[in-house]
Amino acid sequence: MVSFQDANYRGSWCCQLILFFIWLPTFQDVTARETHAGPRQISTLVELAKEPISGESGLFEPIEISPAVLPKYPYPTEPLSPMYTSFPSSPNRYLPVLTGKCPVNFSVSDISNIIDKTASDCTGALAALVGNVICCPQFSSLIHIFQGFFNIKSDKLVLPTAASDHCFTDIINILSSKGSNGTMLPTLCSIKPSNLTGGSCPVKDVSTFEKTVNTSKLLEACSTVDPLKECCRPVCQPAIMDAALQISGRQMMLNDNGNVAGEMNHTDYLNDCKGVVYSYLSKKLSLEAANTTFRILSACKVNKACPLNFKEPSEVMNACRNVAAPSPSCCSSLNTYIAGIQQQMLITNKQAIICATLFGSMLRRGGIMTNVYQLCDVDLKDFSLQKAAAFGLQQGCLLGSLPQDVIFDNSSGFSFTCDLSDNVAAPWPSSSSITSVSLCAPEMSLPALPTSALKNIGCNSGGVGFLVPIFSFLIFSTLLY
Repeated sequence: MVSFQDANYRGSWCCQLILFFIWLPTFQDVTARETHAGPRQISTLVELAKEPISGESGLFEPIEISPAVLPKYPYPTEPLSPMYTSFPSSPNRYLPVLTGKCPVNFSVSDISNIIDKTASDCTGALAALVGNVICCPQFSSLIHIFQGFFNIKSDKLVLPTAASDHCFTDIINILSSKGSNGTMLPTLCSIKPSNLTGGSCPVKDVSTFEKTVNTSKLLEACSTVDPLKECCRPVCQPAIMDAALQISGRQMMLNDNGNVAGEMNHTDYLNDCKGVVYSYLSKKLSLEAANTTFRILSACKVNKACPLNFKEPSEVMNACRNVAAPSPSCCSSLNTYIAGIQQQMLITNKQAIICATLFGSMLRRGGIMTNVYQLCDVDLKDFSLQKAAAFGLQQGCLLGSLPQDVIFDNSSGFSFTCDLSDNVAAPWPSSSSITSVSLCAPEMSLPALPTSALKNIGCNSGGVGFLVPIFSFLIFSTLLY
């Protein structure tokens, strides 16, 4: 029979042998070598744009274009400076004519600051060029904020129909008096007076809203929104949607019970109810905090789609269908087509990725299999506005994906910052069919830590304790060596 002491002794020697073999290689001479990543090790835009694999978990962040992709010209001769307009040199300001029927003091600093910001973002002819990215998101935020501001001292979350018409008119007149292209905004941004009324949403007061919605959860999710994480790991957006579903569900129950005549599209009053949720947030948050939140949410939305219009590229398809090497006729046709795109509007770097992929898929469906972007040296910034001399733009510009505003300075005029690393090759799609492009990095998860096998071979605490002084001595000896 083997005694407990014998087992303990054998276990300790077992551990000694294992640790000895682990320690032995440290006597070998090892020289550190610098490793350079080969071309195949550098991720491409298309790889970074793939959707996360289902079932993976862990933290994942949105792609930041600058560090994620190496530009073709890593050392530009001169950095692209912010774009400064030369026209108009100063906004055409005047005293607005108000209806006198909107019971709001527009001179209160909080609402006045938001209006000033909106007027600057939607200034003059520039409004159409930055409408999708800067102007309309800010104008939409102003409308949401005004709903809460109008009812700041009441239990209501929306405006009466009569007041909405007058107040909307006053807002447009004030924006126009501050240099904004106010008459164009309702059409440009698809916003009308009825957006202030809550439309068909059945919940339009604070007391009913708070009885229906978990408001503490809503406010916790939307009081502070992370601009980098919200678009890929949304927190506020699902909270708003959940609240809208809850208050719109009251209408669904009424319809199901036959208490409301006629049928109504649930999508319509779901969107109306989302407006009511925004109004509630604007009542509970400071106006500046609400504006920041609403702009971030808008940025998440606009960066998911390409805002450009693509006509059928038949001439490009005919010229480039069978090319396998740089072709003057193909590149000339492609550049001519893209020159038409460059007259539309300024877009963000993330929108440019989607636009380039969308257009490339159109070309692939037309039989062009070769990466003509690479053959013809097409960059991401080629899909944004180019050479707008009236606004001081000569090189093309991609806006950053995070919300920004148009800034006015008396000496330099209007300006905004372009992406300083937009000389990035346009991504060529791997397929002719494209449903969506994810601009979030793939999810990553750490593997589970392996369970130690030492516990199964008799290595007990007594043996390990015996080896501590020996192991310390060996390490010290190695350092001296």
